[in-house]
Amino acid sequence: MFQIYQEINKQLKEALNTAFAKEALAAKKTGDSLNPQLMPASKPEFGDFQVNGALTLAKKIKLPPRSIAEIIVKQLKMNDEFNKLCYPPTIAGPGFINLTIQNDCLSQELSRRLKDKNLGVPLAQSDDQTKQPKPIIVDFSSPNIAKEMHVGHLRSTIIGDSIARILSFRGYKVLRLNHVGDWGTQFGMLITYLKLIIPEALTTPNLIKIGDLVDFYRKAKKRFDDDEYFQRCSREEVVKLQQGNKESLKAWELLCQQSRQEFQKIYDRLDIELSERGESFYNPFLIDVVKDLKKLGLLVEDEGAECVFLEGMKGKEGKPLPLIIQKSDGGFNYATTDLAAIRYRLQCPPNGDGAGRIIYVTDSGQSNHFSSVFQVAKRAKWVPKECKIEHVPFGLVQGEDGKKLKTRSGETVRLKELLDEAIDRAKADIVRRLHEDNRQETQDFISYVSTTIGIGAVKYADLSQNRTTNYQFSFDRMLSLQGNTAPYLLYALVRIAGINRKGGHFDTSDKPLKFSEPGEWKLIRELLKFDEIILAVEEELLPNRLCSYLFELSQEFNRFYDQIPVLKAQEPERSSRLALCQLTRDILKKGLNLLGISTLERM
Repeated sequence: MFQIYQEINKQLKEALNTAFAKEALAAKKTGDSLNPQLMPASKPEFGDFQVNGALTLAKKIKLPPRSIAEIIVKQLKMNDEFNKLCYPPTIAGPGFINLTIQNDCLSQELSRRLKDKNLGVPLAQSDDQTKQPKPIIVDFSSPNIAKEMHVGHLRSTIIGDSIARILSFRGYKVLRLNHVGDWGTQFGMLITYLKLIIPEALTTPNLIKIGDLVDFYRKAKKRFDDDEYFQRCSREEVVKLQQGNKESLKAWELLCQQSRQEFQKIYDRLDIELSERGESFYNPFLIDVVKDLKKLGLLVEDEGAECVFLEGMKGKEGKPLPLIIQKSDGGFNYATTDLAAIRYRLQCPPNGDGAGRIIYVTDSGQSNHFSSVFQVAKRAKWVPKECKIEHVPFGLVQGEDGKKLKTRSGETVRLKELLDEAIDRAKADIVRRLHEDNRQETQDFISYVSTTIGIGAVKYADLSQNRTTNYQFSFDRMLSLQGNTAPYLLYALVRIAGINRKGGHFDTSDKPLKFSEPGEWKLIRELLKFDEIILAVEEELLPNRLCSYLFELSQEFNRFYDQIPVLKAQEPERSSRLALCQLTRDILKKGLNLLGISTLERM
């Protein structure tokens, strides 16, 4: 409850300062700032919030915490503004202060959020409120050219998309960048193989149909490993590409374009928006990275390579680890490209993006790489104090046996095949339920619902897990109508849509809302947590917190729906309960949208 929370915090600080002025506390002088330690109550029976500051204060001024709590409570009761927000505070245990928000205050806040298109979530502001906040870059997905997207790309793609959606909802300008692997030594191999098997593609428009990119890459790699002449040609091709040879660049562009088409099919199915800016984009800036680091005295030559030796990171022999910036043969590597990207992204336009925050969504195996790159960028003073660069790591997708998810033949699961199977299983379940209910629906309806449920279930199953850990992939679990799943949340929305179809539409005029049932107040309190959750996800970049909230909201709504009549109630209870249904619907729809999940009116 962001607005209420801010007001309580303000009032509490004032009350605490007043309490400090009392003779009993003033005699124990301390220069420490006062922190009431306001936080959500640990249990519903303790109210809405609890204040733990008396316990910390007790250690500093050598008074019993309960005595301090009593002084603070006395002062709170004398504060008229505070009394408009809360019922009289109570003290529990050794000195915890419990606070419960006034029902009238909750009703007023509910009415405000019903009219607020942002559902109570405040828009982001810069420190200088006359300016817009700096853009945020979310770097995610990042497949490699000529390699088909597989299940390993799933987490980066949907976690990054959800983070980008939430930051956009908060009012930030978000640049969604797809840092595809479209440059490097492997392209010499791929271009040589392309010229070998489809040479006419370089002169005939739209002839290239590589088809299975994985198979194309595999055959090129085998040829490279087995054929010394092919290896030599491939290395020569790399040089030609780097020097801007027209034929080599055309072959490179053909490979990239074919891959883009395959990637886009997946992005369209997942409803993902991305701007491609591959490794090749930063190629012109690599030499400047070397020049700058050399000028700053950070570069050290080691065995012919130009390196920055890392602080606090040591190898097996106890020596500082080097981050290679330029190889002994004059070539560059991923670290150089990432450093060039950081410089460009943080520089002000027109020489860069002018970002205030960069978020990299990649697997946890790259944590050391990003830690190293971030350290060098900061030591080079390329990261302004007000800017943040963050790595958002995630664990592996595992099978139900706890091992890395693979096909029966031991190969990595292709993302396209995984999505197909999710939709097919959802469709089979829908057809079975329709048959059991003796219900007729069109094939278009079945196809639309099964696609929505299948894709949504895959996304939600991933996002509902703490991204920092591995998670076990289970079609049966993710497609269940019970538990913390996408189908369970979608069904709650379908129930509300059913109320609307029966004539239960909330009148948005300024009628006073009236609530009396405990189940209503529980639902209201859950609804008013939405802004707090969004702000927490923005800070912590953990979409599973939003998933947990939506699940708890759905559970609370289902209890309300099962126990309290809505359409059969008399006025003003009927309109008030319809208002709860509407805000629940709006928050669930918005929350699922922020997770990248489409919703349904019927299932």
